[in-house]
Amino acid sequence: MSQLFAVIGNPIEHSRSPLIHQQFARQTGIDLVYEKLWAPIDGFEAVVREFMERGGAGMNVTVPFKLEAFDLADEHSPRAKRALAANTLVFPREPGGPIQADNTDGIGLVNDLAFHGVDISGRRVLILGAGGATRGVLEPLLERTPAELTVANRNPERAYGLVEEFADVAGDCLLSGCPLAGIEATPFDLIINATPASLTRQLPPLPEEIIGADTTAYDMAYSAEPTVFMAWAAARGASTHDGLGMLVEQAAESFSLWHGCRPDTAPVRLTLREAIARSGQDQG
Repeated sequence: MSQLFAVIGNPIEHSRSPLIHQQFARQTGIDLVYEKLWAPIDGFEAVVREFMERGGAGMNVTVPFKLEAFDLADEHSPRAKRALAANTLVFPREPGGPIQADNTDGIGLVNDLAFHGVDISGRRVLILGAGGATRGVLEPLLERTPAELTVANRNPERAYGLVEEFADVAGDCLLSGCPLAGIEATPFDLIINATPASLTRQLPPLPEEIIGADTTAYDMAYSAEPTVFMAWAAARGASTHDGLGMLVEQAAESFSLWHGCRPDTAPVRLTLREAIARSGQDQG
C-alpha cells in the first residue's frame, strides 16, 4: 500500500518536491504518493490535520509556514530547535501520537557545498541576510569550522542578534555581524546569498573587493538562468552555484527520516536541472 506524503506552501504550484521524491522512490523501490498542498495563510493547521486524517505519513513545509510547522509539532529535533522553524514533519502512525519536526535546510546546504568540492574549514565565510534562511544554516556551517563567519544584513541588529545567539557553537570561529553597507572590502572564500535579492532581482550594493580569485558565490535561490547575485559575482571572477542542489540534498535528508534509507542525489540533480531548463521557469 502506497505511503502518502506532501509538500505544503503558499504558493506551491512551482514546487519540484514531488519530482524529487518520486525519483528517490524509484531508486529505493519505495511505493509512495507525494502531493502538492496549497494552504491559505490562515489555514495551515487545518490543511495539515486533514492530510493526517487521510493517512499522511510525512510532509515537507515551505514558505511561509516553517514557523507554524515548528509550533504545530509536539517534538522537535535539535536542529529544528536551533532554527526555530521546521521544513519536515513526521506524523504518528497511531492516533494521538506526537508530531515530530525537523529542519533539514542546513544539512542540505553543507552537503551541497561538499558535492561541489567547496571546503569550509579554515575559510572566510560571508552570509548576506539574517532571516530564517540564515538561522537555519548557521549551526551546520559553524560545525564545519570556518576561520571567520560574518553575517551581514540591511538591519544590522538582526545580524548582531544571530551572532549572540549562535556564539555558543562558534568555537574558534570569529563570528561577527555587520550592516550590508559595512561589509569589510576584502576577499571572502565563500559568500552565501540568503536574501530575497535574486527573487526580486534587486541586488543591494556590495563592495566588489569581497570577490577574490578563489571566491565561491552561492545563492540559496535557483532558476533556469543564473540569479542576479550569481551573475554579479561571476562577472567579478567568482565561481558560482545556485540552491538547486541544496533543495535536492535537504529533500534527501527528509526522505531518510521518513524511510530510513538515503537516496543517491546525483542523478536527481541532473533530472531536476533538465526539467527546470525545459520549463524556463524561475523557482526560488
